[in-house]
Amino acid sequence: MPIDPENDTVQIEAGSPGRWQVPERSLVVMDGPQRGAVFRCPLGRTIIGSSSSSGICLHDPTVSRVHAEVLVHPDGVGIRDCESTNGTFVEEVRVRDADLRDGNRVRVGATTLRLERGQQTTSASLSHSERFGDMVGRSPSMRAVFSVLERVAPTDATVLLQGETGTGKDLAARAVHEHSPRASGPYVAVDCGAIAEALFESELFGHVRGAFSGAVTDRVGVIEEADGGTLFLDEIGELPLGLQAKLLRVLETREVRRVGSNRLRKVDVRIIAATNRPLTASVNQGAFREDLFFRLAVVSVELPPLRQRREDIPMLARHLLATLSDGTASLPAEVLATLMSRGWPGNVRELRNFLERGLFLGWSVEHSASVSAPVPTIVDELVPTHLPLKEARVAWMARFDEIYLSAVLRKTNGNVSAAAREAGVGRRFLQRAVKRVGLSNPSRPPRSG
Repeated sequence: MPIDPENDTVQIEAGSPGRWQVPERSLVVMDGPQRGAVFRCPLGRTIIGSSSSSGICLHDPTVSRVHAEVLVHPDGVGIRDCESTNGTFVEEVRVRDADLRDGNRVRVGATTLRLERGQQTTSASLSHSERFGDMVGRSPSMRAVFSVLERVAPTDATVLLQGETGTGKDLAARAVHEHSPRASGPYVAVDCGAIAEALFESELFGHVRGAFSGAVTDRVGVIEEADGGTLFLDEIGELPLGLQAKLLRVLETREVRRVGSNRLRKVDVRIIAATNRPLTASVNQGAFREDLFFRLAVVSVELPPLRQRREDIPMLARHLLATLSDGTASLPAEVLATLMSRGWPGNVRELRNFLERGLFLGWSVEHSASVSAPVPTIVDELVPTHLPLKEARVAWMARFDEIYLSAVLRKTNGNVSAAAREAGVGRRFLQRAVKRVGLSNPSRPPRSG
């Protein structure tokens, strides 16, 4: 099947079985200790670093253990710095997160690599199904996620789920459990960000009577509680550094020791972890153990944000509304049309809250943000009070970018170059920012139909 030269991907009919194909990409070392070496970049995420566990391992002392991540996706190739010591540079410009084009030179430490496009294609399986558990989607990116989860669910492999807040990591974890041989066993979910640090060890491992002040009885920890089933550790990045070695030991030995006890207890538990922030950056900061990161990321799955799979929004909105109303409510056509223009910084969770609010308070099309919509003036419309503080702060910043970019583009009548000058940034930077927040290109007329 030929590749479309305009977007580098094979066009696959929605809902059909098939494979997701992109050109093969490689990083060739142009300068540095391994000059001439060629590293293949498969679909998905590949880590560049000096750690022997890195997908692209560089023998360069100026490269951080986990230096950067290369992401090959349907729209091309991206690179993200993992808060490395010496930074990541694309064509001599230091970047945190950037798109790469074929031929671009990337410098990490004292090593320079060039992105090259091969003659062959590489592909990933797409699921035949448009849902997995309570997750729904017919976009290629979601069907690729379903395909990975379908294949890993019957195994005991440890899974690391990554993605922005609200993308459905908890649904993915539960679906993996329900599609596994452990489905009849317990499913225990723990939010590591909601546990007081002083209680972490007891919560995970349990304790015996008298282990500390207030321990009046023996207590089973969540690891033992999940014996024979699945333990879901949400926001794993919040786990205190001192307990990470103990969790690593559990993963390797399948034994747990309660606080205050000398006895080891065997446990048969599968662990699924999730995070909404890059653990690789925490590794470089010394806040997360490198060995635990690679032990958790036996299978790493990134859930795409809603703005990158807009074709799923109508199907997803109808599914959520049917769940909220027991199938009795319908979505007005004009409301459905406006849903496609929002940036959705809170992703599926924000969409669900929007639908729930509309279901009980009435639909209000004017509250849906788009490039042509007026900037909200009521604080309650801007502040995502339905989210916890940390998640609300992230959503607020994403919403600010959307509002600012909408305003500056309206001010310049959609002229991207003029908008970039107004914002004091480069044209390419502004184009990437517009794409990141999910705004359509205002310089193009809307498509008919």
